[in-house]
Amino acid sequence: MRRAVFPGSFDPITLGHYDIIERGLTLFDEVIIAIGINADKKYMFSLEERKQFIKESFKNESKIKVMTYKGLTVEFCKQQNAQFILRGLRNPADFEFEKAIAHTNRKMSEIETVFLLTSSGKSYISSSIVRDVIRNGGDVSGLVPDTVLVK
Repeated sequence: MRRAVFPGSFDPITLGHYDIIERGLTLFDEVIIAIGINADKKYMFSLEERKQFIKESFKNESKIKVMTYKGLTVEFCKQQNAQFILRGLRNPADFEFEKAIAHTNRKMSEIETVFLLTSSGKSYISSSIVRDVIRNGGDVSGLVPDTVLVK
C-alpha cells in the first residue's frame, strides 16, 4: 500500500491544501492528513476545529485519515508505515524551504518527499492570508472549503 502523510498546521485548511490532497489521492492508496501540534505556536482555530474542518471536507473519501502528531514528521511517518511525505509548492520560496526539509528527512529516514505544484488558480492562497482576511472581517469563501465557512 502506498501511504503518504500530508503534514501541516491547517490553521485553517485552504483550497490550496484541498487541491494538493485531492490530487494526492490519485497517486496514493491512502493519504494521512497529519495536523502537527506545536505548543509554542498560537493558532486561530483550536485543534478540534481544525480536525473537524478537514474531516467534514473529506467525509465521503475513504482513502483519507485525519490524525494529529507531535515531534518529527519522519517519526510519525514511521509509526504509520507511510513511505511518502506529500507537500505542496506555491512558489520558488516554498521550493527552497521544502527542499531543505526534504533533504534532512531523507538523511534521517528512507521516506521520500513528493512535491505537487498547487494549481495555478490557487497558488496565492495561504493560511496566514486567510487568517488575516478573517481577522479583518473579509470574505474567505473563495479561499477555504465550505466547512470552514460555518465558523
